[in-house]
Amino acid sequence: MFLLKRFCSGFQRINGVTKTAKPGDRLNVQGWVQNIRRLKKNIFFDLSDGSTVQRFQVVIPKEADAKDISVGSSVSVNGIIQTAPNGQPELHAEHVKVIADGNIADGYPFTPKQQHPPEYVREHLHLRARVDYIGAQMRVRHRALKAIHDYMDASDFVQINTPVLTTNDCEGAGEVFRVQPDSSALLKEMARPNIPTEQSYFDDKVFLSVSGQLHLEAMSYGLGNTYTLSPAFRSENSKSPLHLAEFYMFEAELAFIEEISALITFIEKMLKAVTAHVIESASKDIRFCQERSLGYAFQLSWLNSTWTTVSYDDALEILVANKHIFKTEIKPAEGFSKEQELFLVEHCGTPVFVIDWPTSQKPFYMKAVRTNPERVHALDLLMPGVGELCGGGIRESDANILRAHPQLPNGLEWYLELRKFGGIPTGGFGMGFERYLQLITGVKNIRDVIPFPRYPHSCLM
Repeated sequence: MFLLKRFCSGFQRINGVTKTAKPGDRLNVQGWVQNIRRLKKNIFFDLSDGSTVQRFQVVIPKEADAKDISVGSSVSVNGIIQTAPNGQPELHAEHVKVIADGNIADGYPFTPKQQHPPEYVREHLHLRARVDYIGAQMRVRHRALKAIHDYMDASDFVQINTPVLTTNDCEGAGEVFRVQPDSSALLKEMARPNIPTEQSYFDDKVFLSVSGQLHLEAMSYGLGNTYTLSPAFRSENSKSPLHLAEFYMFEAELAFIEEISALITFIEKMLKAVTAHVIESASKDIRFCQERSLGYAFQLSWLNSTWTTVSYDDALEILVANKHIFKTEIKPAEGFSKEQELFLVEHCGTPVFVIDWPTSQKPFYMKAVRTNPERVHALDLLMPGVGELCGGGIRESDANILRAHPQLPNGLEWYLELRKFGGIPTGGFGMGFERYLQLITGVKNIRDVIPFPRYPHSCLM
């Protein structure tokens, strides 16, 4: 006898059911009704619980009182697994619990069966996890996070939670957000002589971190290899689909490393291994994201190629020889545009490490080439579709050279002391995590691969 009930307990995730359930298995699933089809003998509805992009079909006999079940409703279903005509498992329901009505006719912003533009979906951040392609991207994100942590742990790196609040602008570009209490009364209460009132809480200017690199270096000088995957903040006035005001940075610092070739080898090996694991664990979601974003699925051919390394000077020579095809002007003093980065990748036929950059284009901590002080041991990794993915290099280990650097920020005596007290050679890199997700999923706008995007003129929720 079929029962429509208001209570049920214990359930299995649909992702596991579709992989392991066998005909005759009795189980309970919960989720949201995506679609309903009422036919002569049975009522069919598709159920999603957020664990997979694959819809799961539930079958209810036509004589059941199912008027309380509607699109958008959350339900709990008990029943027996059978095999559908298409070969997929489906649940023949015996008991259904309606947990809550969907009320989609009462202001719900997403129309069932309709594909809504990403720009529209972003206006409803609190509800967009219900949208199938956002759900797929969040699952890929989860798998990528796990793959990175697993790889770094297996490689004997120590994870460091670098601070969000900091007194330094690591990159030196001035693209920082200031932090201070919102209470003027509190600031006045904490005021001290010779300290500006707005700085009275910390006794200094404090910012949201743009990078955890300098803090990683401090930890690496006692722990060896370290890494972090932490939020970072940039106050750029950019509407680019590749930039956010708040994003996540994967950064690693390798101890006792002196040659940039060793850093290149590590980055290439790490990215290939991590991506292979993500593809293995989230292949359906990746393919779904690719098809929704680009209209087709694509293979990550760079997983099986040997990547190219070129010097900055050689890369510039290639660009100048082809300058007639670019819409953007080549400006040697400012680095390469995204258009030019993507051309270098296409020209070489593989991802490209550009090394030995002009000193003026890289931060103070990059190690100068001893035979040519106009160049530093720095690298940018250029990838298909996204351009620059990683930036890094060998760190300057000579305290005297650092102290004489014209771009050394104030307040970094502690950074110099790292070199004074048992200094070691280190090198490292940073990778924008959301840009990596764009690389493997083909998603065009970075705002759609992070749960709650923050960018100029938008900080919802």
